[in-house]
Amino acid sequence: MCGIFGTLNDEYAIRKEQIFEGLLHRGPDEQGCFSLYNVQLYHTRLAIQDLTVSGQQPMMYKGLVIVFNGEIYNHMELRQKYGLSAASNSDTLTILMLFERIGMKMLEEFDGMFAFALYDTQNLKLYLARDRAGKKPLYIYKKGVSYVFSSELNVLYRSCRPEINYAALADYLYLGHYYRKATPYHLVNELENGHYMIIDTLLGHAEDVCWFKMEDAYRNEQGIGYEDALSQLDQHLDTAVKRRIESADLDVGSFLSGGIDSGLVTAMAAGHQSRLKTFTVKVPGSFDESALAEKVATRYGTDHTVVEIDFSDLANDIEKIISNHGEPNSDNSAIPSYYVAREAKKYITVVLNGDGADELFGGYRRYVPFKHLDFFNPGYFTKMGAGMLTKILPVANQKQSLYTYAYRLLKFAGYADPVKIYCSASSDLFVGFEEAFIIKPEMLAITGDLERYNGYSISPLKKLLLMDFESMLFSRLLPKMDIATMGHSIEGRSPFLAREILNFAPGLPDQYKIKNIRTKHILRTLAKKYLPAELIEQPKRGFEIPLQKWVDHELREVMQTYLLAPDALYPHIIKKSFIEQLITRRIGISEERRAKILFCVFSLEVWHKSL
Repeated sequence: MCGIFGTLNDEYAIRKEQIFEGLLHRGPDEQGCFSLYNVQLYHTRLAIQDLTVSGQQPMMYKGLVIVFNGEIYNHMELRQKYGLSAASNSDTLTILMLFERIGMKMLEEFDGMFAFALYDTQNLKLYLARDRAGKKPLYIYKKGVSYVFSSELNVLYRSCRPEINYAALADYLYLGHYYRKATPYHLVNELENGHYMIIDTLLGHAEDVCWFKMEDAYRNEQGIGYEDALSQLDQHLDTAVKRRIESADLDVGSFLSGGIDSGLVTAMAAGHQSRLKTFTVKVPGSFDESALAEKVATRYGTDHTVVEIDFSDLANDIEKIISNHGEPNSDNSAIPSYYVAREAKKYITVVLNGDGADELFGGYRRYVPFKHLDFFNPGYFTKMGAGMLTKILPVANQKQSLYTYAYRLLKFAGYADPVKIYCSASSDLFVGFEEAFIIKPEMLAITGDLERYNGYSISPLKKLLLMDFESMLFSRLLPKMDIATMGHSIEGRSPFLAREILNFAPGLPDQYKIKNIRTKHILRTLAKKYLPAELIEQPKRGFEIPLQKWVDHELREVMQTYLLAPDALYPHIIKKSFIEQLITRRIGISEERRAKILFCVFSLEVWHKSL
């Protein structure tokens, strides 16, 4: 895993030392650069595969030059398929050889996670590309015919100093993360997952090409029996795990919680690596999954470690945790992710995880009602009745209670706007408090996508799963994990985001994912083959973060210092009086939602002060 940076027609005084310093945590093992004509490429390397000198980057091959961040897990299979041979086993070299053979059609062949810049010095073309899910980040600043691209926003900002986009900040506050291409800055966009860009380095013209569309996979329903689907899922996941172990020259470990996603990955990994290293995190005040994880570790004889994490230094660490992201981040699970990655680095450099399983197979409890009702197109009486009930019923305060669940369902049904429905069903921040905004959220990109998805002849559940993949997973969860792991020079690999599974899971019938009120039905069935019975029906918990407690105690002082500062940024976007009323509990809102909104705005302020 690595960090990449580059420029075309550079008009900025960017020092090599500044770039390497900013990306060193992504690649502490080696650093290299390349310059030809008007193109400069920079690379910092975390050596995982082909640890010899032949894996160094930038890598050159027959007039092609590449800086590559990621792993191509099936690259040796592709060498055999296309008759490619070389002394080095580097997957980076495979990319160059395959590009020479079939060009950018090679992307469709890859099972991997990647972001790369490939410079064809003969045809004077620069190619920037990302994988299907968007596991590896790539941000692009474009001004006229000048381009700067980077694995991280912080390094790009320090290089180019782009202006803040206040309209984008309003959208961030409403949704809780930046949607798709959006960033906090003018002239800076994120290259989307499943896309590549071709830049003519002579003229500066660029073309954005979509090579993988997840929505196409959801529109292509598979007519497959349940037993056949179960067998294929078993095979696809085992192949994905096997590739992610074999394509590393270091030991690969596995995160092991008490859930079925990490349990399945660990069980399959233990079949491909002897004495697999596993570890479970134990957090005071949260549900203790270590006993359940221990049952899996014992069954498969793993080298198991329980790591206890406390948050005693949270007040001192919180600003660093947030500012590492390079943009505001309302996902408070970034806090435990930071500490988990820090502890994991003491044991391993490469770790398997279960990212993507919930979004592909229906793992969240909020998916259940969308299996049975079309909340994206509720009838008139449903909207009216739900709206009236939410006005007279007491506010739901208990996070995991059935009443809270029912209350949120009524909120979904009471909205006519698909954007409000989605934001309420996901982040649940400012929906209903639109009058607090001074700069009104435009939400143009997400509105267009939701309207398009709603026009497809697919089920409400598929619409929500598709939206979560393109929004929640791509724009929030994967960046969070990338920053947490790479911040500690550790590589996370996600078998559920393998090429074969991304092509297979979306087309499965809804009842294979949600059966009555049972989430992840097909995964739970598969788990019977591999896991102790106690794990199979466990509800999804994730990290049970005591955000309310943190907001009112551990983080209270630092948060109020930012939120009540006379030079705060957010009063340009939302009314300061609204936040002050939230702080003093003068607004009728659940404690959990109050804490989430305050943390969302606090994150904005920490990001801004770190610039």
